[in-house]
Amino acid sequence: MTYDIVVVGGGHNALVAAAYLARAGRSVLVLERLDQAGGAAVSASPFPGVPVRLSRYSYLVSLLPDRIVADLGLRLTLRSRAVSSYTPVVGGAGLLVEREPGAATAASFRALTGSDTEFARWQEFYAGLARMAEALAPTLLDPLPTRADARELVSAAAGERVWRQVFERPLGEAIEETFADDVVRGVVATDGLIGTHTSLTAPDLLANRCFLYHLIGNATGEWRVPVGGMGAVTGELLRVAREAGVELVTGAEVTRVDADGRAAEVAYLRDGQEHVVAAGHVLAGVAPAVLDRLRGREPSSVPVGAQLKINILLDRLPRLRSGVDPRQAFAGTFHLDESYSDLENAYRASISGKVPEFPPGEMYCHTLTDPSIVDSSPAGAHTLTLFGLHLPPALFAADNRGVCADLVDRYLAGLDRHLVDPIADCVARDADGNPCVEARTPLDLEVELRMPGGNIFHGDLSWPFADEGGWGVETDTANLLVCGSGARRGGGVSGIGGHNAAMAVLGGAR
Repeated sequence: MTYDIVVVGGGHNALVAAAYLARAGRSVLVLERLDQAGGAAVSASPFPGVPVRLSRYSYLVSLLPDRIVADLGLRLTLRSRAVSSYTPVVGGAGLLVEREPGAATAASFRALTGSDTEFARWQEFYAGLARMAEALAPTLLDPLPTRADARELVSAAAGERVWRQVFERPLGEAIEETFADDVVRGVVATDGLIGTHTSLTAPDLLANRCFLYHLIGNATGEWRVPVGGMGAVTGELLRVAREAGVELVTGAEVTRVDADGRAAEVAYLRDGQEHVVAAGHVLAGVAPAVLDRLRGREPSSVPVGAQLKINILLDRLPRLRSGVDPRQAFAGTFHLDESYSDLENAYRASISGKVPEFPPGEMYCHTLTDPSIVDSSPAGAHTLTLFGLHLPPALFAADNRGVCADLVDRYLAGLDRHLVDPIADCVARDADGNPCVEARTPLDLEVELRMPGGNIFHGDLSWPFADEGGWGVETDTANLLVCGSGARRGGGVSGIGGHNAAMAVLGGAR
């Protein structure tokens, strides 16, 4: 059998690429190893007898451009959260940041720091970043600009200082020179560390690249809640792909990819039998390191992830010692032990093979924005999603499940320091009487999703510009392209890698 395009992997980026190409009249086959498509963008019901559809891996949407949604006719509802973040402080009221910072945010900064200075700095800092996002975001669906072109765009919109802070100097320097309060500094810094194992002062600017992608999605940087959970996002992509004529084969383990620039061949196993298909182009939705192995090569680099994902079902929200309404505190990002010094201390501990007593992480309650993922019974049920930082696979290597269980206990203990009601008293029970808590380590992601090192970005994030041009999806072989999170401008639930790979095949036509 011969297809115009064979896509290896059925994640959200692969489905985006397939849909664009099929709509352009190409014959497209998508091969997915698992029994369902979607990769990390899926929902699951992990607790026996409990009707809940958790976003098991990825959980919020920021980078998915409205243009892709419109182009493909996706019927998605992405809701804004009521607040941006809340950071509890032992013995204090904590720091509340509204989605659009106003009087309540100003009062919270004043109560935390004793003056209005820090909030004024916050407003100026993020105003510059907003102008940067407006200038840079539209380029993500076009051929790569050069570094000089990107600098001109950013500097014209936001000023040379913003360019230097984001693209030339370690993120920690910009944070330290702008803000004085340790808690405020930490709230800013976390966007540079989600899924990224590095120091905020590292000269390789890896934190800066992570920070950039967390702030430019859709020119606003807002992280929104997908109504129905991440499974709803994949469901829509599947619908439009199938309607366009894409052929999807699940349970298909790709074992070999050969391409010579003119023709290609892909071998896969299904139901114990080997199949071989020919193609004009192959698009790889898998990590670049996985693609290297499928081509019979040693990976040029081995990615390292750095996170723990914990999903919890509550039968009620816990009360906070600060007196802040939990429906407000958990609606946005709840920063747990994420001051600037906490984050740097955690990084130093992790590279020495240790886990901090109170590891940094952040959580939010999906059901405060979208209750549809939990059935109406029991009344008051809510989900809580926690994303832990600075937890590389080496920490789990000796005893993955044991270290994971210990970390879950540490995170819950860290949360309890801020609660009136111990979190264990609020956790729902499944049909067997077990607590409704599940966790996924980097080693779990490597096994379950074939993400090398559990790296959720398939490798280190890269700048959204390159002097060599192209779409940021090219390999050393003309008819073999990367369409997943490992593409330049990849990472997160965005579809950008898929879109750009399709445009590279189509010659830029939409």
